[in-house]
Amino acid sequence: MRNGRTELPSGNRNDWKTVRTLFPYLWEYRGRIGLALLFLALAKLANIGVPVALKLIVDGLDVTNPTAQLAAIPLFLLIAYGLLRFSTSLFQELRNAVFAKASQRSTRKIALKVFRHLHELALRFHLDRQTGGVSRDIERGSRSITQLLHFLIFSILPTAFEILVVCAILLLNFDIWFSVVTVATVGLYFAYTYKVTEWRIKFRVQMNAADSMANTAAIDSLINYETVKYFCNEEYEVRRYDKEMRVWEKASIKSQVSLALLNIGQGVIIGVGLTVLMVMAASGVVRGAMTLGDFVMVNAFLIQLYIPLNFLGTIFREVKHSLTDMEKMFSLLDVDPEIEDKPSAVPLLITRRQVAFHNVSFHYQPDRPILHDISLEIPAGHKLAVVGSSGAGKSTLARLLFRFYDVTGGDITIDDQDIRNVTLASLRGAIGIVPQDTVLFNDTIEYNIRYGKPDAAKDEVHRAALLANLHEFIAALPQGYDTIVGERGLKLSGGEKQRIAIARTILKDPPILILDEATSQLDSKSEQAIQSALKDVAANRTTLVIAHRLSTVIDADQILVLDQGRISERGSHRQLLAAGGHYAEMWALQQEQRELEKEAEQIGEPVEIRMADRAG
Repeated sequence: MRNGRTELPSGNRNDWKTVRTLFPYLWEYRGRIGLALLFLALAKLANIGVPVALKLIVDGLDVTNPTAQLAAIPLFLLIAYGLLRFSTSLFQELRNAVFAKASQRSTRKIALKVFRHLHELALRFHLDRQTGGVSRDIERGSRSITQLLHFLIFSILPTAFEILVVCAILLLNFDIWFSVVTVATVGLYFAYTYKVTEWRIKFRVQMNAADSMANTAAIDSLINYETVKYFCNEEYEVRRYDKEMRVWEKASIKSQVSLALLNIGQGVIIGVGLTVLMVMAASGVVRGAMTLGDFVMVNAFLIQLYIPLNFLGTIFREVKHSLTDMEKMFSLLDVDPEIEDKPSAVPLLITRRQVAFHNVSFHYQPDRPILHDISLEIPAGHKLAVVGSSGAGKSTLARLLFRFYDVTGGDITIDDQDIRNVTLASLRGAIGIVPQDTVLFNDTIEYNIRYGKPDAAKDEVHRAALLANLHEFIAALPQGYDTIVGERGLKLSGGEKQRIAIARTILKDPPILILDEATSQLDSKSEQAIQSALKDVAANRTTLVIAHRLSTVIDADQILVLDQGRISERGSHRQLLAAGGHYAEMWALQQEQRELEKEAEQIGEPVEIRMADRAG
């Protein structure tokens, strides 16, 4: 963490660590992988047998009597040649079919693990992350898993196997220099490919970083489409996006130029090696040390060997690219969850529904304390309200109760159980919240209400909507409960979104409720309508109300005034008014504001003008 920001690891995972991360997922399908490797070996043996059969056929044709050529060819060699060609394709397809489940299932499980891990990370990480960049990292990393598995198992291993077998055949049948030249060519090819690829991989890293940044800028701009339009900043957003794309363009050009250099060098190595071997084979035929069939076999072996070897250069590059892409995704797994269950954590046991903060202190950053020695108690079934100016730490209380963060001093208990000693699932399952800013999923109204209890029956969803004063509004819509709410619920008004938040909290039916400035963004008329629904939701529940508008908390059993992270006043609405302190001042100001709003509404005048007239 630096300056209060959660940072991803700096990408220091080595390639072996990245590959090793895959092993547990592949080991589950070791039977399928073993069978796929068997088919792979059979396919390669059949492929190697083709030049041998071709040699025998050519030698059979090389007779002194031209009219007897066809009779000199054993029929079974022709059949064997055809069967070997067919077997190569057959075993390759069987290999692909058998390995498909292992490859795709492993990819799915790793993607799920990363996705689950992201949800397990603390709120601090998600406040700092860049959604577009993280999304692109996961997308590229998941895609690269399948590519890497196929490259390693179906390209690198079989090519290495084929090289060894071909070298053994050349060593057993011909002069040792045939094997020496072959091994030297392959070794030089690998060394050159490795060195150049290691040098140019930095361009791929730069491309990925710029691509993620560009994607982040694009998603951020599109999500905030309305804000862009408000300030006529379309061209500004285009320039911001193009700034990252220019970095990507430069890195991409360097990557392509270096790729051309790599391909030219590989072509030279293969061309020289092939020429030397063919000269040696031709010389052997002239000397009578080799038959014409031997010459054809050596030529076929080398072409058959160098074609996949040439492709292996591309595969090696793609493996490095895949590892680079996967490294970014796996780096997410290296981020430790800041908040997690203790090994000894037990489920929260709700008995009295009593919430208490004992001398709680908290800071997001050591040099910026938020809460100082806060002590409060909410008896079972009671409503406690916390009010104060913006930045006083009101919403932080809700985040600490949900255990999005751990307190830096003191403790929080529910029915005398420290929330750090209970499981997160049971803690958060016992608490419902109607937040200040309700963000909905881009799905139907029913889906968003049902989110409070995903397995709820349709009539339960309708009942929750009815209790939230939402059912009549939904029924009047052409698509009813199937109406799509849009990105973040932008197709609905603030009041409609708040009612959905209330409905899904009703559906969740939690014993403890948090109302975090649930009506702060609504007008007076909408506020009054929703207040009745909130009272119904809070009935018989232990409720923490965080509010800016004091009119929403006058019925609270106790009200706390938070000032710069400290409790400055506490008592009922009447007691605090009688005390004539900060609460009484806020009440007077807000009452004046409400009167001005009513007067302005009656005469059709903006409230700001009415306030200026009153001040004058």
